[in-house]
Amino acid sequence: MILRHRGRHAERIRAVDPDARSEPEPYPSERDRARDAHASGGYREEGSARPYRDPRENDPYRDPRERAAYRERGEYRDTGAYDADRGQSHSDWAELATGDDEVAWRARTRVVLSPMAAPSIIGLYGFMGATLMVGAWQAGWYGSSSTGGVIWPFAIFFGGLAQLVAGFYALRARDTVAVAAHGTWGAFWLGWGVLQLLVATGVMPAIAFGSTNTSFAFWFIVLTLITMMAAIGALGRNLGVAAVLWTLAAGSALTAAGFYAGSLGTQRAGGVLFVISAAIAWLVASAMVFEGAFRRTIIPLGEYSKAGNIPGRVPTVPMEYRGGMPGVKVGQ
Repeated sequence: MILRHRGRHAERIRAVDPDARSEPEPYPSERDRARDAHASGGYREEGSARPYRDPRENDPYRDPRERAAYRERGEYRDTGAYDADRGQSHSDWAELATGDDEVAWRARTRVVLSPMAAPSIIGLYGFMGATLMVGAWQAGWYGSSSTGGVIWPFAIFFGGLAQLVAGFYALRARDTVAVAAHGTWGAFWLGWGVLQLLVATGVMPAIAFGSTNTSFAFWFIVLTLITMMAAIGALGRNLGVAAVLWTLAAGSALTAAGFYAGSLGTQRAGGVLFVISAAIAWLVASAMVFEGAFRRTIIPLGEYSKAGNIPGRVPTVPMEYRGGMPGVKVGQ
């Protein structure tokens, strides 16, 4: 005979022949039938319209031979897990391995966390610095034809490298919007910096504002298409990041049209939108810094939850059940 534990009790069941194949073992007591009926809602007395459904019908370990093998390895065992709210106990390994309720789901979950700050903090600050300087120059607020020779080192490292680092770390944070935005614009600022370096060293002529250059216009056409898709995706997260990307997409579109048609006014308007996008990015990144430092909402970001928009509230729960992967907060 074998003793099988069910909660605090032990019941005798017949020994399992490893070479025999049979139907699943019947429930040893009415208590177990009532417990599983409460969990699945499938049990009814005889004569009722809804018949009894065996919750172990889809048990992958129903084969006695497989059960015996798991018992020999010590993997088919009683865990004693109990859900007080639902009044159901999980007293053998197979139930925890196949159950769909919260107790079984949490019991078989093993998560290793690597805490990190929001990658978009450095990404948005890097974007803000490069975009503000170039956007203001493009809008005609300062500088001359040689300004690009002064800006390119800052654009490469602060706008390009910082955003690429943020984009790669956003992969671990599973933030698809940040991956798309920081990856795209980080690569752009690296390319823009190299272009200005080639101009400064005399390898190629400068691209003057107000001139027609369809090749350079296509840089911004590509940026517009990708940024617009990221902006649509950001609407599912919060309105702050969406505002950064929508104004950025509009500025890229105007800049593309300006270089395609040789319109200085359109290029200037694109530069103004770049500055506006940079200002919003500065505000959003600062809000992320304050939220991480104080563990409270300080600057509302237009979240779709009440706690995310009221200063002093806790905007996120570090461990989320059924919010993507078990036990892990998704996004930033």
